[in-house]
Amino acid sequence: MKLAEFILDEMETILQSWEVFARSLPGGASMDVAALRDHARQILEAVCKDIVLEQTREAEITKSHGRAVPLNAEVTAAQTHALMRARIGFDINAMASEYRALRACVLRLWLDRCAPALPDLPDVIRFNEAIDQALAESISHFSSEVDRARNLLLGILGHDLRTPLSAIQMTAHHLRKLNAGAEVSVAAERLIRNGSQMKGLLDDLTAFNRKQLGLGINVNPADTDLGEVFAEQLQQLRTAYPAREVTLEVHGDLRGKWDPVRIQQIVGNLVVNAIRYGAPKRPIHVVLSGLEDEVLFSVENEGEAIPPSALAQMFDPLKRGANQPDIEGSLGLGLYICREITLAHGGSISAQSTGARTQFDVRLPRTPLDPAQCALPVQVSPSGGAV
Repeated sequence: MKLAEFILDEMETILQSWEVFARSLPGGASMDVAALRDHARQILEAVCKDIVLEQTREAEITKSHGRAVPLNAEVTAAQTHALMRARIGFDINAMASEYRALRACVLRLWLDRCAPALPDLPDVIRFNEAIDQALAESISHFSSEVDRARNLLLGILGHDLRTPLSAIQMTAHHLRKLNAGAEVSVAAERLIRNGSQMKGLLDDLTAFNRKQLGLGINVNPADTDLGEVFAEQLQQLRTAYPAREVTLEVHGDLRGKWDPVRIQQIVGNLVVNAIRYGAPKRPIHVVLSGLEDEVLFSVENEGEAIPPSALAQMFDPLKRGANQPDIEGSLGLGLYICREITLAHGGSISAQSTGARTQFDVRLPRTPLDPAQCALPVQVSPSGGAV
């Protein structure tokens, strides 16, 4: 008997075996029969169709590389099964083990049916290909569902934390204005500094979460004077980091259309990065220059040079260089967010590090480009010059 015929003939026996195994997995004991068998029949029917379908050598190689085209379905049974398993609390290892048990069950039963004759070897190969394809589809969609759930949780968390944080910051500023003694002033400054760090983390988390959900970085360009934006943001940073010197040098016309809140986020992230990783007793220099069609600004700090290997991944999310260890109050998202906001404005960002100097340069056109055009590459120059 051909394997596809055997599977359809023994469908109930195979499904009972699937059900028993699924019940033995963590969380399976409390599930009813319908949930335990979720989409197993449809998966097996799809496997049978795959086995009997005529296949060229090229198609066989394509499938072996995990690039097979699903049969007559935008969403396959294996994909839907993965989503359901993710939503009821199975982990990816438990879901994958279902396919391992299914493969063993079918082949063992079929070998018993074929005995003493030998099974059809091409059918075995095609069956394993089909199971592997279904497993690949399930794993891909399981991972996507887990990522989606995580990003939604992060979005809700970031949103809900803003209200109590705002109350803490307002109370701290009020305490500082009371002039109630040195101890109260010191405590208020500490609250302001830590509140500023928390706000920066939430801003980065929110922006990263939007990008991961496919929403992009939201920018609302308006008539803006970057001189005023920079002055305000740097004053807040000086308050949060009173022991560090941050200078601002401005040149030319600094008016244009940008999102002032997002630009403050770029400046804040770049300066805080310089504070954390630069030489602790050396100043950070910010230079802002207005040209004919664009505005350029740079943030420079002194300290240990960044090696080329680290510089190349400087703007990747959740990455740090060898000389940038984990620091409390940092998610490793700051420079990634800077890049995404810059690109959303149609600009570019670059980094260079030589000797004892590291500099980040940002270019912002005065008038935002069409969103479809805002995909300029990040530029890094390990040799010290902007690309």
